[in-house]
Amino acid sequence: MSETTRRAVLAGAVGVTAASVIAACGGDDSGSNSTANNSSPGGPIAKKSEIPVGGGKIVSDGGGTVVTQPESGTFKAFTAICTHQQCVVTDVANNSINCKCHGSTFSAVDGSVTNPPATTKLEEKKLRIDGEDIYLTT
Repeated sequence: MSETTRRAVLAGAVGVTAASVIAACGGDDSGSNSTANNSSPGGPIAKKSEIPVGGGKIVSDGGGTVVTQPESGTFKAFTAICTHQQCVVTDVANNSINCKCHGSTFSAVDGSVTNPPATTKLEEKKLRIDGEDIYLTT
């Protein structure tokens, strides 16, 4: 019985440690051009006016999305999960999507890697613009 208890305690400690590491990967976005937004499923994920030219916004939409505006009137969306070690990207500035975990950066135009250690581009997501509202499409 005491062996099972030790295993249960160790398993719980490993789970707590893993959760702490994952939470720490997100970093803090103070001073960035991005803000988190909790959107309802099927609803708009952002407003066009919230996405600065050359910048972007990281939204919590169930999967994590970063919306960018690389040039005036052009909106793009990519997964907000860094392809290096799956941290959430932290901000968008100067047409660069940045991950503070290990320094990877990605193009806000096409999601391509502009600075390693990531070697794979961010997956692009499809958008629909309706007036001021920005929606993800399937």
